[in-house]
Amino acid sequence: MAHQLDAATSAFEKLDRCADLDHRPRVLLGKMGLDGHDRGVKVIARALRDSGVHVIYSGLWQTPASLAISARDEDVDVIAASMMSNSHLVLGKRLVDSMNEVGRPDIPVLMGGILPQEDIVKLLDMGIRECFPTGTGLIDIVNAVKATVHPQSQLIESAHPSAQLARDISLMHNEKAMRPDATKRRPNRVIGFTGSPGAGKSTLVAQLAREHFVRAQEDPSMGRCAVLAFDPKSPITSGALLGDRLRVDFNNIGEHVYYHSLAIRGEDYHGLNDIIELIGGSCTGNDRYDTLYVETVGAGQNETMIRDFVDTTAVVLTPGMGDSVQMDKAGILEIADIFVCNKADYPGEDDLVRDLRDIAGSTPIVETVATHAKGIPELFDTLMGS
Repeated sequence: MAHQLDAATSAFEKLDRCADLDHRPRVLLGKMGLDGHDRGVKVIARALRDSGVHVIYSGLWQTPASLAISARDEDVDVIAASMMSNSHLVLGKRLVDSMNEVGRPDIPVLMGGILPQEDIVKLLDMGIRECFPTGTGLIDIVNAVKATVHPQSQLIESAHPSAQLARDISLMHNEKAMRPDATKRRPNRVIGFTGSPGAGKSTLVAQLAREHFVRAQEDPSMGRCAVLAFDPKSPITSGALLGDRLRVDFNNIGEHVYYHSLAIRGEDYHGLNDIIELIGGSCTGNDRYDTLYVETVGAGQNETMIRDFVDTTAVVLTPGMGDSVQMDKAGILEIADIFVCNKADYPGEDDLVRDLRDIAGSTPIVETVATHAKGIPELFDTLMGS
């Protein structure tokens, strides 16, 4: 939150500082307004992760409304807003108001950055829980986040269905008792995306979510789509950096896509079938989630368990992943219902597609450049028809 460039040069011990809490703290870390600098925020994100916190990083250029939606849908314990654009008084008030509007006024807001001392009282009066001016120590921020963690109730006092859905997912993932009357329904399409880290899975899923949003404006009977994204836990602290929301333009999509991030170790997808059904059963009519994308950690060739939970498995590959011998090895390539050759503008794309065709048989191969939305309509149509 604060501009912690000094801290970047000092060592911060990796230590699980959250093991004694009711659950792993979930903090939404974001920057509102026109501030395009995030070095300090990344220092804080790493310090929180290295203390055992699950950090949902929403990136730059956020609006109060987009942060509020993210905080509610991720069921965070606290929002940590970083300010450097001298708009803290205006945007701080709007963020507090937005939390009321999305149905989660109980989620506290911490704010840090370049905050004049005379403005701190004003920020506290408008509803900001705690302020951290420049020079605040990283451990002070960690302790402030930890202090927001309380036992999770089964029911959320909110009229918005996404608020209760988010809490239901938290309880299921944390293996805690949840309300027995939760409606469950499997979405019509559950699509898994897997592949090696850096293949562009998050960007692909974000582009597909946007494509679904655009098409649903024309045909509301399509329902809405949801995304469940998994990232790895630290083997040392059990902390995690959940950065998949970075790729989604929530400033424009708003509430039309439900997005939830979870941290796991290896392929520990405990409770995933129930979580899938919770998402499908949370809304009705044209507001229902008929399409769910599940994005895996995708760390290795043998990680194939996601196939047991989804209807369609898309394996994402990029040029330069290996020679044709790699294609013949058993593992992740065998589970593909669709091959996605992303970063198709990179050298070696033709070789990748040629080698894939040797093993793909009738399995579709779609070429994409996710960062430029190239091939996304074709991939969307292929997935919807699979």
